[in-house]
Amino acid sequence: MGDHIAKGEDFEKKAEKKLSGWGIFGSKYEDAADLFDKAANSFKLAKSWDQAGAVYVKLANCHLKLDSKHEAANSYADAAHCYKKSNIKESISCLEQSVNLFLEIGRLNMSARYYKEIAELYEQEQNLEQAILNYERAADLFQSEEVTTSANQCKQKVAQFAAQLEQYHKSVEIYEEIARQSLNNNLLKYGVKGHLLNAGICQLCKGDVVAINKALERYQELDPTFSGTREYKLLADLAAAIDEEDVAKFTDAVKEFDSMTQLDAWKTTLLLRVKEALKAKEMEEDDLT
Repeated sequence: MGDHIAKGEDFEKKAEKKLSGWGIFGSKYEDAADLFDKAANSFKLAKSWDQAGAVYVKLANCHLKLDSKHEAANSYADAAHCYKKSNIKESISCLEQSVNLFLEIGRLNMSARYYKEIAELYEQEQNLEQAILNYERAADLFQSEEVTTSANQCKQKVAQFAAQLEQYHKSVEIYEEIARQSLNNNLLKYGVKGHLLNAGICQLCKGDVVAINKALERYQELDPTFSGTREYKLLADLAAAIDEEDVAKFTDAVKEFDSMTQLDAWKTTLLLRVKEALKAKEMEEDDLT
């Protein structure tokens, strides 16, 4: 380890010396870039991630001096991947630099990929607002490049986090849009009932019984097979329980579905919110009688 660090520091010093010395304009940056690359590799072998990240940033600057934006963007991404192991804030900053350069040179697919990576880092940090923003940026670029599967994956993340932040309308729109798109694709058709269930649960969170029933009618028109599914039955039973303000009926419907198909943590959290609101309403009315 120590040997790799010593080698890395030696390469880095030689690179700095090249930059501060005289030389034909382009060649000194090319020579320094080669040495910074060797230094970064040595630091990576030593698992000295901060040093490796910092040297990749220096390498990116050399590439920018040589007007090699593609190489600079890759070096910023390399820096980000080193920092990811030790400094999330720096990792995000380097990925943003990389994205901006890839956008400048029209590499939209790469920009989308790194926006998604930024979003994942914010998700890891539990910063859902920033995660949403960057997943949306990634989804737009994937969509423009017609990489629909990746675009939909990012949109589903947006819908998931928007619902957690109680932005239910936004979630409903996304899940319904993905369900509509999936109906026209034989490979994705099987997922439609899942997207409509997610949309329906977000509708339940809004607490408007009329809107929920209208949504269920709309989902049947969208996919005539939906009314025969357990997902539809669950939503219809829950809507009826809310309408009747019957907490026991609501709980039974959830239990029945969960015994056959286990509900994930996201659905469980949202359904608990609906149940708590229903309980509060029931208690309010008990107080009035």
